[in-house]
Amino acid sequence: MVLSSFLTISVLAALAFAATGDEYRAACEAVEAAISNTSKVYYPGDPSYTNGIYHFFASSQENPACVVEPGIPGDVGKILNVIDATRTPFAVKSGGHTTNPGFSSTKGIHIYTGRFSQVTYDAASGTAIIGTGLIWDVVYQRLQEHHVSVLGGRIGVGGFLLGGGYSYKTNQHGLAIDSIVGFNLVLPNGTVTCVTQSTHPDLFFGLKGGFNNFGIVTDFTMSTFPQTEVWGGQVTYSSAQFSEVRAAIADFSVYAQDPKAAVLPSYGNFRGNQFINQGIFYDDPTPPPGTFDNFTNISSLSSDLKTRSYADMITTPPVNSSAGFRGSFQMLGLSHFTQTILEAVEDELNFWSAKLTPKSGTLFSYTVEPFLPSYLSHANSPSAFPTPAARKLGKAPNPLLVYFGWNNSFYDDEFVGAVEESANRLAAIAKAEGLLSNHPLALYGNYVNSRTPLVDIYGENLPKLRALRAEIDPENVMDLAGGFKF
Repeated sequence: MVLSSFLTISVLAALAFAATGDEYRAACEAVEAAISNTSKVYYPGDPSYTNGIYHFFASSQENPACVVEPGIPGDVGKILNVIDATRTPFAVKSGGHTTNPGFSSTKGIHIYTGRFSQVTYDAASGTAIIGTGLIWDVVYQRLQEHHVSVLGGRIGVGGFLLGGGYSYKTNQHGLAIDSIVGFNLVLPNGTVTCVTQSTHPDLFFGLKGGFNNFGIVTDFTMSTFPQTEVWGGQVTYSSAQFSEVRAAIADFSVYAQDPKAAVLPSYGNFRGNQFINQGIFYDDPTPPPGTFDNFTNISSLSSDLKTRSYADMITTPPVNSSAGFRGSFQMLGLSHFTQTILEAVEDELNFWSAKLTPKSGTLFSYTVEPFLPSYLSHANSPSAFPTPAARKLGKAPNPLLVYFGWNNSFYDDEFVGAVEESANRLAAIAKAEGLLSNHPLALYGNYVNSRTPLVDIYGENLPKLRALRAEIDPENVMDLAGGFKF
């Protein structure tokens, strides 16, 4: 390709040496020479380097040649031009919450988006510009003064929004991508562009669930929603209450109809102690009488249910934070949750925690997310994820997430395989129960491991996404970064 005019002769000379191994340093130095003073390159030994590569899961972290923190979109374009010229592997990291090694880490140039930290609310349009480098609790806190919020998650902004985005408000407004109205995107050729449904409909479609296949997003423009105080918090139950909680979850999954109500139960075994840690949420200061009685009437180990700000609700930490472990995810999507499948979850929890705790196992977790069947009907434009079939009313998948955490890298392959095996065993039971029989494949990319076939995530959208990728990135620049690739 033709290099952009910003590359000087001296930079070109440095590029000739950038290839593999330690020579990635030359590419880093070329980036350093090209970017403006709003951006910065850090090398091993600098505290900002350590901060830039940090991942929630230790197994997802690598040691790159350098960390680059771009401060303006134009510098992202310059970084991509150097990467293209040198064919240097790279990564783009926002919150760093992936469990897949190499998805947001690299041995080459590590781009950390932390300087894209703006939260700009526009009351006239009812939208907010959200920087890719933020974590969600900061977003909620900054929007709180305007009495509005957005559909977000609990950790990092970038990967969450590019993958789809489930939230406590999904029943009311759909996936987080359904409320995105614009992307500020740096294309693989270095061009900065604003992508909306009206300006670039095909690219807008691809970015909604298509991760980093089409360039690097520096910020999102999202619709906002009025936000009052909410009611909810975290409740922890002991294993003695499993049967009561199981019945309550199954009942909620089938009979709950209030879109403002949500629950997020996680079956867990942490260092040999079994529990259910459950988020309970109502999007108003006080829930209608009886909404959560099936849960609140059960004896619990702890509970902090109360009226509070939305920001406080999200930032309240769950019991036994797993930060720093090695980890792996896998999921299946069910039409709803029955006591039979939840009993199977308990059996899996018992089996794998007993088998793998002696082999460095620290946390075994199964999270069920019961949503209304209509939650995917809120979209006003097509998206890469989920599939058109899954968008049809009444066919929206309810995620069941399997997550194991461990400490010793020696057991990485065994634990990743165990997570897959557990998900497959649960899928077989769910199929026999009829919970998968009429269900399209619509696995959520943020909840699955790197070996998951793309067709299981994107289904009939895959050919269109591959054609779009070929058009947007003919030089295959984004292939030099990790992640699911079309």
